Amino acid sequence: MDVHLRDLRYFVTTAEELSFTRAAERLFISQPALSKQVRQLETQLRVRLFERDRRSVALTAPGAALLPLARELLRSWDEAQRSVGDAAATEAAVLTLGLSTSVGRGLLTAVRERFAERRPTWRLRMRQVNWEDASAGLAAGEVDAAFVWLPLPEQASFTLRVVAREQRWVAFREDHWLADRTEVDFAELLDEPFLALPGSAGPLRDHWLGQDARGGRPPIVADTVSNADETFTAVEEGTGIVLLAAGNAAIYRRPGTRAIPVTGLSPSELALAWRPDDHRPVLRDLAAALPDLPAPA
Repeated sequence: MDVHLRDLRYFVTTAEELSFTRAAERLFISQPALSKQVRQLETQLRVRLFERDRRSVALTAPGAALLPLARELLRSWDEAQRSVGDAAATEAAVLTLGLSTSVGRGLLTAVRERFAERRPTWRLRMRQVNWEDASAGLAAGEVDAAFVWLPLPEQASFTLRVVAREQRWVAFREDHWLADRTEVDFAELLDEPFLALPGSAGPLRDHWLGQDARGGRPPIVADTVSNADETFTAVEEGTGIVLLAAGNAAIYRRPGTRAIPVTGLSPSELALAWRPDDHRPVLRDLAAALPDLPAPA
């Protein structure tokens, strides 16, 4: 009988959360998919791992016995993957960075130049990841580090260095009633249809819907978008409006759309993120290559 490490990871996460809903959010999968995999694992092991009803989830005795062993197996496998990855990276001298949007702001050019001074034999490779994964591939181990927007799901699981802190703006079609305005207070936008990130983006989805300034009023979500191209196509079509960082308003300026500053909102934050257990010196050099965050005006 062969048990997939993926199923053990699902089991451990569910055991830690004692909630299929929270575990599914941590794993970036749907709750039905998680429940199916856990049932499959129970079938393979011929035991019940969880006692569950509508209000609670608890480990059974076999589940409690499996938990420390599963954790050790996963830890050993993660170490093996890191060792293999380190050897491959050393041979190829490539550091992969995840991105969900264009970074702009002259940031990548500055980082490349300063990183090359420290690591002249290394190169930085960019990987674009849709917003279903707000960590831009970092949570799944697909990249070495990532430029991400805050707040992230499970943000405490990452080491972060904020590199840009900017006012939030709003983008809209050029014939929108905002077209003659030079700025707008967020309170004026509460009844507007918004474009939203996927639900798996969690707190980041809420941030770009302005949930922190709605006073409990739910947003009107016109459509869900997975990347910048989808977003601005929807803006051009007049499907809805969208909040974005000031720096990205310049990056994604397109014919037929406009963007203006929004008052009454906290700033957006762009950060470099990496895993806290990744102690390779090359990552320290990458972090050292980041420009200093500008002082508040």
